[in-house]
Amino acid sequence: MIRRWFGKKQGSGAPAPVAGFSGPKVARHSGGWSAVRKRLEEGPGLRIIDTGYTSPTNINYLTNLGHSVFMADLVHDACTGKWQTGTDEEGNPVWDAQGFLDNSLSFAGRMFDIVLLWTALDYLPEALVAPVVNHLHASMNPGGSVLAFFHTRTHGEETVHCRFHLTPGDDVEVQLAEAFPIQRAFTNRSIERLFSGWSGHRQFLAKDSVSEVIMTR
Repeated sequence: MIRRWFGKKQGSGAPAPVAGFSGPKVARHSGGWSAVRKRLEEGPGLRIIDTGYTSPTNINYLTNLGHSVFMADLVHDACTGKWQTGTDEEGNPVWDAQGFLDNSLSFAGRMFDIVLLWTALDYLPEALVAPVVNHLHASMNPGGSVLAFFHTRTHGEETVHCRFHLTPGDDVEVQLAEAFPIQRAFTNRSIERLFSGWSGHRQFLAKDSVSEVIMTR
């Protein structure tokens, strides 16, 4: 539970907005990160996308292993940018998905090996979720991996938006981030449909209403 992790009450709302992230970092065991870390330690030269507010901890860890890192704060860019262009005839929002991709995930032809997607898909507007997954699929080398976390519920203290920091062990460190509302909870079936064009996936069980999945390109 978030309250137990951070030792503070969240009340009925999300944490107060912050510029990027603030407060203590709390260790959380991650089977998915453990598996990805072992690949990173096999040798240098991988290209990695890390989604979330820039983490010097993550940059230093990955570059010290000899890898290159592309930072993409997808949730912040999606929720604070002017990508909603209007509404359709039924009053539903219309989003400029291509404009968002060109702004936040423009790689100039570079291909990647690992994506640390974390919980980004839980907080993106619906119209941007599939375009982001499809764009990542097109921008990754065969055999590339996406590490994604998915909330299993949309209510409760554990659904607050957090940043994840890497460690040299089997934990990631969790830190409160900007107060963006969760948009959805994924089921195993909805994850499979979203990543239907990928070659496989491996799921890791967790005890905090957050599931972990590694998708293989």
